[in-house]
Amino acid sequence: MLFSELNLIAPILKALETEGYTQPTPIQEQSIPSILQKRDLLGCAQTGTGKTAAFAIPMLQLLNQPHLNTKGPKPIKALILTPTRELAIQIEESFKAYGRNLPLKHLVIFGGVGQKSQTDALHRGVDILVATPGRLLDLMNQGFVNLRDIEIFVLDEADRMLDMGFIHDVKKIIAKLPAKRQTLFFSATMPTEIQKLSSTILTNPVKVEVTPVSSTAEKIQQAVYFVEKQDKKDLLIHLLKDKSIETVLVFTRTKHGADKVVKDLTKINVRAEAIHGNKSQNARQRALTNFKARTTRVLVATDIAARGIDVDELAHVINYELPNIPETYVHRIGRTGRAGLSGIAYSFCDGEEKEFLDDIEKLIGLKIPVNEEHPFAMSWQSLLSAAAEAKGKGKKKSNQREPREREPNLSGAKKKPYHGAGKPNHTGSTAGANAGGGNRRFSGGGSSRRRD
Repeated sequence: MLFSELNLIAPILKALETEGYTQPTPIQEQSIPSILQKRDLLGCAQTGTGKTAAFAIPMLQLLNQPHLNTKGPKPIKALILTPTRELAIQIEESFKAYGRNLPLKHLVIFGGVGQKSQTDALHRGVDILVATPGRLLDLMNQGFVNLRDIEIFVLDEADRMLDMGFIHDVKKIIAKLPAKRQTLFFSATMPTEIQKLSSTILTNPVKVEVTPVSSTAEKIQQAVYFVEKQDKKDLLIHLLKDKSIETVLVFTRTKHGADKVVKDLTKINVRAEAIHGNKSQNARQRALTNFKARTTRVLVATDIAARGIDVDELAHVINYELPNIPETYVHRIGRTGRAGLSGIAYSFCDGEEKEFLDDIEKLIGLKIPVNEEHPFAMSWQSLLSAAAEAKGKGKKKSNQREPREREPNLSGAKKKPYHGAGKPNHTGSTAGANAGGGNRRFSGGGSSRRRD
């Protein structure tokens, strides 16, 4: 099927042609017609399947039509709520690209930066608002945002909202929306609380499911390197001698670990930057921009960014440290092999992480090939001995979450006081449509508690 067969208006088709896109991914093919019919939609899909375009394209067409809810002089007609700043920015960029030939105004708002430019834009009038929960609530409380005229509401990455502690903020925002609206609900996984939330805000939804979380894209070449923990730095430097690795996204479990990798690479004149919760929004966005422009060769990230990094044609991902939650592995390597392109994912595994690897392989139903052709290969005897020792010491099992990576309160909002001895008084496949040949497919358009 081609986009031209989806009853899209000429300005959108022209924008897609400008972007070089002709053939929709499976989630776009399934979602666009239903959304154009103004149906509610429940989508279970990873980032990288083309999810953003699946809702952005039909939304732009619907919002270009005459509107019903126009009580105010400059009503916001659509709201897209997403958990991280990086995702919010990418979603707004998608609306900009696909709506370039339409007179609709869009804005992205998030914390970590001054609010004046955002409030000035809101005052001028916005049709489509992309927001993170913390900053949106802040501006609502200050009277800069009114949601009474919303015609279309999108809740993106709902399970990530739950993981990051935003679910109560989300419910506060939903309570301010008009009852008569179209709702599009997307989540990579469907835990019980997310299922309950979807049932309360969706009316007779169309259900679309693409690429379950246990899947890894067929076009991602995976390999594991058994290596002593102290040798990981040298192994990474060894791999980077390969000039075919033009850019690489490296994942660590901690912010300190990410900064250390950057420091080690900088010492050997490899351009590297880190992106994690202790970085300011401007620093994070600058690092991501440099990486996309290929002026930075290595971007080192923690798992808070695993679903929020979308880089076209990223060929390599390296798990410097394996995650202790197997689904996180799928999200990490899903930064490559996107929208049917091929990709390579290398994972470093020391003895303490062998149990994590076992759980990952159980989840994805695949034994990841072992690469022993490197100068720091760990013997099987040493690996199994270290794994047994780690297990004996009671290392954190893979079904136990790491402590949440907390971020500073960057939104400027005052925290509510803590009262009493109880709880604080606050609310509180990888991607990959596997496009085999034919026309080019594309993707649309990252555990912490933070006020984004």
